[in-house]
Parts: sequence; structure tokens; C-alpha cells
Amino acid sequence: MSTPIHKLNRLSESHGELKPGHGMVSGVIALTLAILCFLGVLAFHFPEYLTTPQLRKSYDVQVIRLIMYWAMVISGGLSLFNIVMGRARWLAAGAFATVLLTLLLGGHKVPVNDFADNTPYIGLDWFILDLLGSSLIFIFIEKLFALRRDQPVFRAEWQTDFHHFIVNHMVVGFVLLATNLLVHKLFGWAAKDGIRFWVQELPFPVALFLIVLVADLVQYWTHRAYHEVPLLWRLHAVHHSVKSMDWLAGSRQHILELLITRTLVLAPIYVFGFSKDVIDAYIVIVGFQAVFNHANVSVRLGPLRYLIVTPNFHHWHHSQDDEAIDKNYAAHFAFLDYLFGTAVKSDREWPAQYGVVGDYVPNGFWKQVKFPFTWTG
Repeated sequence: MSTPIHKLNRLSESHGELKPGHGMVSGVIALTLAILCFLGVLAFHFPEYLTTPQLRKSYDVQVIRLIMYWAMVISGGLSLFNIVMGRARWLAAGAFATVLLTLLLGGHKVPVNDFADNTPYIGLDWFILDLLGSSLIFIFIEKLFALRRDQPVFRAEWQTDFHHFIVNHMVVGFVLLATNLLVHKLFGWAAKDGIRFWVQELPFPVALFLIVLVADLVQYWTHRAYHEVPLLWRLHAVHHSVKSMDWLAGSRQHILELLITRTLVLAPIYVFGFSKDVIDAYIVIVGFQAVFNHANVSVRLGPLRYLIVTPNFHHWHHSQDDEAIDKNYAAHFAFLDYLFGTAVKSDREWPAQYGVVGDYVPNGFWKQVKFPFTWTG
């Protein structure tokens, strides 16, 4: 007889899409919201260790409390409904128990006192807000402008990508610290006051265009190297192994690739000395495009698609189709691929199939973490 723990372990493994009508979809939503609320109450209790210093200065705690309150209401309501209707009761009971535990720990009313800013931290708040914001915004967009309308939200292998999302967000503090140290150590010699002064005097729109262009030039050649250098492809193949494109697909990325790429992209940003406002705007653009360009949306943007990267442009990059192999490297400006001769040329609007040719990358988060070091192909 299967225990709730055994069932939860099976649910966390990739074994096909979740089908509606049995309480599994609503149960997963309820459990996810309940866990996010539990993590939120922990962040309220230990903000100096569990929240991101740069982020916590920019949001309203009262708004966060309101979001947590309604998340607990929705999670508890879905759980009670499934328990009463006899639908996946083990899952509903787990979600409801987590909501109760959150309430016992103070829920959304936990007071937050003054605390130090220079403590080591795990970015729980970044993980919670990004997951809620990304899922609400991009699932809505995907349903409104769906490319593949028969693709469910909880499609096959969503668990693997969700595991990548969790790990890559939870270690954001470590990644930022490590990349900053590497950038200062490796590229500190290149930072010149004259260049920095010139860049900081640029009008905001010009500086924003420049930071995106500089970052994308580095991204383009780094990305191209991941495809053309066999040792680097071992890492990047993990990202390309995703077979269904949606808002969560871009999260599938080996942690070493994340560290290398961020270090190289941050290097020119540090050297040029862009202002905080420009960097903040760039981060918003990067965050949006990274999710949107993987999304299951039918967007091409007419002639603009030759200038900026769109979902159509990046979907081709993930295709197994012959004309798409090692093409469309840019992350922001599509004209870079046209300039360097690596843009896809096809009579079809959209690719037919995604993933790695040969499908040799194993499914499952930990298998993919080990894959670059164990692959003998």
C-alpha cells in the first residue's frame, strides 16, 4: 500500500503530464501555494538570513502580507474542496496541514523588526515572488496566445524543470556573490574611471540600449561556444534537452553553466560602470525575455523579429530540425545572428520538434546535474 510520502515522491518524479479531473492539478496548486506560504513565514521570522538585501528594499511588506493571506485562503479552500469530494485526499490533506502549520507559526501577521544587512543569505523572497509572478503572468499569456493549445500547464517533465527553477533560485545569493568575486578578481584591471564616467553621463535610453547590446554580444559568443566546444556542450546539452517549450522550460540549466555565463556577462557591465538604474532596468529585460522567449506563445512581432529576439526566434534555437542546429544564439537582439550568419533560414513559421538530437540527456534533476561528468558520448 502506497503511503502519502511514497505518492509525493512519485509525484515529484517526471512520469507524464497531470490530467485534470482527479484533484491532482488543483492539489499541486494548493500544495505549492501552501509551501510558498510556509517559506514566507520562515522569511518573516528570519529576514536577515532568508531574504535578498537588494530585493527587500524595493517591495512593500504589507502587500506581501496580503498576498500571503490570499494564498493561504486559496490553498486551504482548494484542499478542503478536494477532501470533501474525495479527490487525491492525501495531497489535499498535506496542503491543508502545511497551511495550518503556517498559521501556527504566525502566518501573514509575523512582525518584522530591524536587522543587519550584511549577513549571509538564501534568497527565499526572490524565489517566492518570482515563482508567483512568473506563473501568474506567463501562464495567463500562454493561455491567451497559445502556440500549442493542447499542451497542458503541467506537461511531461515539468517536475524536472521545476527542480531546476528551485535550485537555481535558491542559490541566487551564492551565484551573485561568486560571480561578483570572479568579475572583480578577473576583470578589475580593465575598469577605467574615464570610461565609467562617460558611460554614466549617457542618457538613460542610450545607456540601456548599450548595456543590453554589450551583454548580448558577450551572451552570443558565450552561447555559440557552448555549442561549438564539446566540453562546454556537455553543460549546455542539459538546457537543450527540454522537449516542451513553456515559461518553465528556460529554468532547465546546469548550475555550472549559470555561474560561467553570469560571470562573463557581468564582466563588461562592471568594467563599463553602468549606473544602478540602468542595471536594474536591464535585469527586468533579461528576466522577462528569458521566460517569455521560451513560452508556449504564438508571437512573431512582424518585421521586429529581425531586430529583437522573440519566442519564435528562440523556439527555433531549441529545435531538432536540421535547419535549426547551432543557430539563433542571441538572447536579446536577433540582428546579431543575421550579422554573424547564424540566423535560421526556413520556409516554415515554427519548428516541428524540440530537444537534443538523439535524446541522450537523461530526465530528472540530479541525473542532469551529473550528466556532463558521466556522459561518454
